[in-house]
Amino acid sequence: MQTTLKIQFLENGAGLPPPRYQSDHASGMDLCAAVAGPVTMARGEIVCIPTGIAIELEPGFEAQVRARSGLALKHGLAIVNAPGTIDADYRGEVRVIMVNLGAEAFRVERGMRIAQLVVQPVCRAEIIVTNALSGTKRGAGGFGHTGR
Repeated sequence: MQTTLKIQFLENGAGLPPPRYQSDHASGMDLCAAVAGPVTMARGEIVCIPTGIAIELEPGFEAQVRARSGLALKHGLAIVNAPGTIDADYRGEVRVIMVNLGAEAFRVERGMRIAQLVVQPVCRAEIIVTNALSGTKRGAGGFGHTGR
């Protein structure tokens, strides 16, 4: 499946590369930090990092902001609202809400690849309000109800 993603560079994104896939079969394209200067994230700190771009998705698609596995493994960086959702009608700056779960402070520098963007089709549900739901063997069991 293919779609079109339009990218507009904002003033703070001047000179940065556009998001791009890093391999032939990558599902996510890298997003770069559009910070004016280095941002040091203390352990446990949550920061909102700008990317310097706005995007336009075709109707019926969303973009998901996800963590980069290398930053997660090596430094404990995570996306707070993972995956972050960008709706097809949003035209503001793409920003990445990151948290430093690592043991040490982490420094985000301009142009650093900080997250990945995955474009996905969206299925919209028809909502039906009802007084009862159909029964299943599982029922309301959840949160470890099946044991180990």
